[in-house]
Amino acid sequence: MKRELDNMVIQYDLMNGKLEELATVLSDIEKRDDEIYRTIFEAGPIPQEVRTAGFGGANRYKNLEGFSNSELLIDTRKKLDQVAKRAYVQTKSFDDGALTQDLVETLLEHKDLTVAAHLTCVDMGAESTLNLVRSLAAKGLKDIVALRGDPAPDHGGAFRPHPLGYQTSCEMIAALKNLGGFKIRAAAYPQGHPESRSQAADLDWLKRKFEAGADEAITQFFFEADDFLRFRDACVKSGIDAPIIPGILPIENWAKTCNFAKKCGVSVPLWLEEAFERATRDDRHDLLSTAIGTELCDTLRSEGVDTLHFYTLNRPELTRDICLALGLTAKPSLKAVA
Repeated sequence: MKRELDNMVIQYDLMNGKLEELATVLSDIEKRDDEIYRTIFEAGPIPQEVRTAGFGGANRYKNLEGFSNSELLIDTRKKLDQVAKRAYVQTKSFDDGALTQDLVETLLEHKDLTVAAHLTCVDMGAESTLNLVRSLAAKGLKDIVALRGDPAPDHGGAFRPHPLGYQTSCEMIAALKNLGGFKIRAAAYPQGHPESRSQAADLDWLKRKFEAGADEAITQFFFEADDFLRFRDACVKSGIDAPIIPGILPIENWAKTCNFAKKCGVSVPLWLEEAFERATRDDRHDLLSTAIGTELCDTLRSEGVDTLHFYTLNRPELTRDICLALGLTAKPSLKAVA
């Protein structure tokens, strides 16, 4: 009996180690979800209290007390429950379109809004994707942004599609085009996709997206107008004549933006680093953000760009201020002010 108990203790210790490894992997997934995935889709991070909710208050492990190894048993069970809870919450962020469907359906109720559903190849299976789109189309959806999705942090940094889903964005775009009735927008990368071998390979992949059925492309964000203009010229030279819409990222937080840019393979100009260093020190961060964003958009418009795509990241105030400075939105009336 003693030998069996000793062996059980060893097995529980090994299980504890595995649970700690799982918790570390899950922390990495949660971090990438909050800082990349949810940021790209303009969703706020999931609060830590939501990820770990339900582990205070009542003693749920009372039945494990009173044994010679109670501390080990309770510790192991607690770790298992916490990992299971965090994994469940994470599935609600990456689930089969429930979050996308609820959000899009809510927005479609506002008839004055043009709503675009963002879909990726990592979210759900192919049939589930099409069923979701059909459901949203019945509610009035006409615009879709079709993306591949991010590499899985627990898979060596390599992209991993849904096991029953589309292997590439081109496959998904072709299937959506076959359904008909949608304007489909794909992704484009002025400074190249982080996984691309060369600009030529990147442009070839973009052409394949248009050949599959994409109507327009929205670019990754960039900090200097020349990055977009050179890319637009390269697209034309390679035979791409579809609209390329510049993606504009108003800088809400300089430190976070730099970190995000690094992960996305976007270069940060030295002059911009120095400018925000001074502005942050002088408490003029948002003023500089508005000025930089306005100048960037104004330059693009002067070069013939007639459509801009803003990544608001749940903070629309900077986008509103830039649009006001450009004269693109009506200024609020003061007629009702006493």
